[in-house]
Amino acid sequence: MEVHETKLEGVYLLEPNVYADDRGYFVETYNENVFKKAGIKEVFLQDNQSLSKQAGTLRGLHYQLNPDSQLKVVRCVTGAIFDVAVDIRKKSPTYKQWVGVVLSEHNQRQLLVPKGFAHGFCTLVDHTTVAYKVDQLYSPLHDRGIRWNDPELAIEWPCSQPILSKKDRAHPLLHKAETNF
Repeated sequence: MEVHETKLEGVYLLEPNVYADDRGYFVETYNENVFKKAGIKEVFLQDNQSLSKQAGTLRGLHYQLNPDSQLKVVRCVTGAIFDVAVDIRKKSPTYKQWVGVVLSEHNQRQLLVPKGFAHGFCTLVDHTTVAYKVDQLYSPLHDRGIRWNDPELAIEWPCSQPILSKKDRAHPLLHKAETNF
């Protein structure tokens, strides 16, 4: 697995080795030793998976407050997504900056989203399955979000009229969102 830095410190693009032949492929999506060697020492406690039936489904921007903030490793099992991490650490030199990458079943890339970052993705094709590991359990008490189209963030989403949950439509803009990073 290759680990690549992005423009935001702590956000990494992970490229696992894919072993393909005429039957299909094999890929190792997680190896504790490889992660530790790259400086990723967190222990993962929960795996999550979502299916989005339609292209243009947007989930996010989500995060959990301290003390239950989460580090995430996100991958696309089937289909393709535009995956985004936004720095919401107020004292960070990259506060309000974001990075977006395409994760797909074909490129097998993964995105490591550290604590103090909001995360979201938009599906690029129908029937897209996304899986991610987290190092803290889900905490409804600490669950928060930021509006996907906050003009202050100016995220260049691949769709202008996404399919959103009621919860994601109601998230506040970043300057009104509760954060403690």
